[in-house]
Amino acid sequence: MTVEGVSRTFGDRRVLTDVSFVVPPDARIGLIGENGAGKSTLLRIAGGADQPDTGSVSVPLRTGSLWQEACAAPGTTVARFLEASTDEVRRLERELEAAAEALSERSADATHRYEAALDAAERADVWSLAARVASILAALGVDGIDGDRLLTEVSGGQRARLTLAGVLLARPDALLLDEPTNHLDDAAVAFLRDELVGWRGPVLFASHDRAFLDEVATSLLDLDPARTPSDPRGSGAGVAVFGGGFTEYLARKAEERTRWERRFLDEERALAGLADVVARTGDDLRFTGVRRDNDKFIGPFKGAKVEAQISRRIGDAERRIQELERTRVEPPPRPLVFSGIPVGFGVLAEGEPLVRLRGVTVDGRLTLDRLDILPESRILVTGANGAGKSTLLSVLAGRVRVDEGTVARRKGLRVGLLEQDVRLGDPDESPRSLYGRTLGEERADRTPLESLGLLAARDLDRPVGSLSVGQQRRVALALILARPPHVLLLDEPTNHLSLALASELETALGGYPGAVVIASHDRWLRRRWTGAEIGLEVVSRS
Repeated sequence: MTVEGVSRTFGDRRVLTDVSFVVPPDARIGLIGENGAGKSTLLRIAGGADQPDTGSVSVPLRTGSLWQEACAAPGTTVARFLEASTDEVRRLERELEAAAEALSERSADATHRYEAALDAAERADVWSLAARVASILAALGVDGIDGDRLLTEVSGGQRARLTLAGVLLARPDALLLDEPTNHLDDAAVAFLRDELVGWRGPVLFASHDRAFLDEVATSLLDLDPARTPSDPRGSGAGVAVFGGGFTEYLARKAEERTRWERRFLDEERALAGLADVVARTGDDLRFTGVRRDNDKFIGPFKGAKVEAQISRRIGDAERRIQELERTRVEPPPRPLVFSGIPVGFGVLAEGEPLVRLRGVTVDGRLTLDRLDILPESRILVTGANGAGKSTLLSVLAGRVRVDEGTVARRKGLRVGLLEQDVRLGDPDESPRSLYGRTLGEERADRTPLESLGLLAARDLDRPVGSLSVGQQRRVALALILARPPHVLLLDEPTNHLSLALASELETALGGYPGAVVIASHDRWLRRRWTGAEIGLEVVSRS
């Protein structure tokens, strides 16, 4: 894959500027950067789903693409979708058969056609298609979905995994993947890791999953628009390439930031010192002694000599100031960090649980004997896809009714749920307007959207429909945290969020003044978790 001088602007916002790089055969390059830095845009341009304002892209003819938002034609069934995913592989198989029959012509053209068909068939692994269909669907946990169901009727997570299965089944010569580990459990992530490590062809992917980047990426492409002293204002110009995994990248970025901060402070001190020289040199060196009789004639000579010395020192200092002003670095940009959980929302009195579940069953989706949510609870919900993690959060939030059992909530309880699939309403409304309308003017003024540290200032007044999926999740999280609930429910909170913000969120949750329940596949989050953990198992549908 080759990307040459690609630039892209949306309205008055420049996302990509003069981006150039090459993905060699067998290379697996991970795209990283803040939400809104242009990762999805770059992948869509590379996949032909969007066009650059300037620049060019060259990718193999058979390139498979996975977008964050899976879509399909209305009325498409699961079976038809999977069948369409393998149409190209079956076409290659038919072409090989036709080319083999044409060999009887004993012509150079027939031989060349057969060789090309055989090479394409081998790359697509046409002979193992049936076995791959079964193994990929099973590995991604979608083998039990009824083929007659409409693709639009299955859950968002199932739809995402079916879409990933379709991309892998097509066995393209190159892959473009946008957050491929979203909605995958540990077994599915391990399967995808092995698939990509053994992939015959270039792979370009964006991911928030640090462990996955460490395991899969042969190098990283940083799209952070404020990554060096030469680009401090976030122009998004070009990219920075880092060899190795994400852990090494973080160490190098930290070292780079430290050097930048040290240089900036050294130059600020030098400028302050030179300015002080200019301001004080005259007073410090000016001849102010009282002349004696024998100084009557030498006094004017001394004065002239001192004035010349003063002039030289001031001139030298001013020239050094001008040189430093011309070459000094800009201050390091403040990283967009999560400012923490707002407090003071009135924790309920201790004693009885905030929510109590007993003998709860949601047919075919969830079975749970008991669960108590206390005011100080920190609970991590784990389990394979289909085990009911999202269903449990929806039950706790009162959005799904149980078929059996009881759910008791304290009077006056406020519950907030960050869902995996964000729906923000009017796509033309800005985050600031949506925030104010949802919370009310008084509360929005008391806790301004910008104070939460979830969105950059440049994104506050853009239409929410133009924001990335990660930025839209930030808006949804802001709407919850500005009016903090007694029970905060987070469904895969690190999905679509940059790793930097995900880390800040995890740290802030430790001091949340209410209960926190998280459902997550994120291995990094789980390895650091110190609270309680509930492991759910897939409910038998027999």
